[in-house]
Amino acid sequence: MQLGNLKIEGFAGLAPMAGVADRAFRQLCREYGAAYTVSEMVSSKGLTMGDRKSKELMKLTDVERPCGVQIFGADPVIMAGSVKAVSETNPDFIDINMGCPAPKIAGNGGGASLMRDIPKAGDIIRAVTMASSVPVTVKMRSGWDSESINALSLSKAAEKFGAAAVTVHGRTRAQMYAPPVNTDIIAEIKKSISIPVIANGDITDGQSAALMREKTNCDFLLVGRGALGRPWVFSQINAYLSDGRIIPEPPVSERMRVMVKHIKLICEYKGDRVGIREARKHAAWYMKGIRGGAEFRRRAGTLESIEQLEEIAFEICKENE
Repeated sequence: MQLGNLKIEGFAGLAPMAGVADRAFRQLCREYGAAYTVSEMVSSKGLTMGDRKSKELMKLTDVERPCGVQIFGADPVIMAGSVKAVSETNPDFIDINMGCPAPKIAGNGGGASLMRDIPKAGDIIRAVTMASSVPVTVKMRSGWDSESINALSLSKAAEKFGAAAVTVHGRTRAQMYAPPVNTDIIAEIKKSISIPVIANGDITDGQSAALMREKTNCDFLLVGRGALGRPWVFSQINAYLSDGRIIPEPPVSERMRVMVKHIKLICEYKGDRVGIREARKHAAWYMKGIRGGAEFRRRAGTLESIEQLEEIAFEICKENE
């Protein structure tokens, strides 16, 4: 896939997920074959005000690249003004969030709420693309609710005002993450615009990735929740789409090894206090579906140290031999 002057090699990238797609997880997903990664969403207002936490979210390393930075906001001037701060991290592209359903974001005019005001959304896209020296992409949902499936209108505006690609999550804001995923709207957008169309929603393995491509004719795939506790999903997708090989889920021992590696990376980048606190949710995802999982997840919810995590991982391996 070509994003402006940036060539993306591969089939699927890691979606931007607040509180999840940090530097450690992006690095891990790249190791497993994610074609690109995107940062957690960053507040444009926070960036223009010099907020330290906002800048921290944009820290990129070479092992994560190609990597984009996702920004959100509701003011075209502020969004354009934030591009200077974003550019200091040297991202490979900038992604505009027009799909976040969270009340904290959408309730303040950003994220998916921009789908209710296409002219304003267009102004934001134009302002950011004019300010940016790297390609700009736009991530959206199918619409605000079932009565306003207007991703096609927003996609056309994105193309008109200079976006290099659009990502469409085939659910409305009202749906949040409930089924079904609307593949028809993604297919319609693909037929209607000339820039790349990236499909997102319920891609969890090679077969679901192939089905999404078949139904939408999309140019690329973005994986979000399907990668939680499963960074190897990208190797599964790559194998299936390359030559039809089905790579099974790794054995429990390997899952636990990757889990510990992941948590150690988080602690390395954020310090043990923050890292262990964040480890609790990641550990629960890695433990999904294993024998004795409910009790192990309960214990993971009170993690206080890497040593405690390694002890739980050892017990899980014994329990699931």
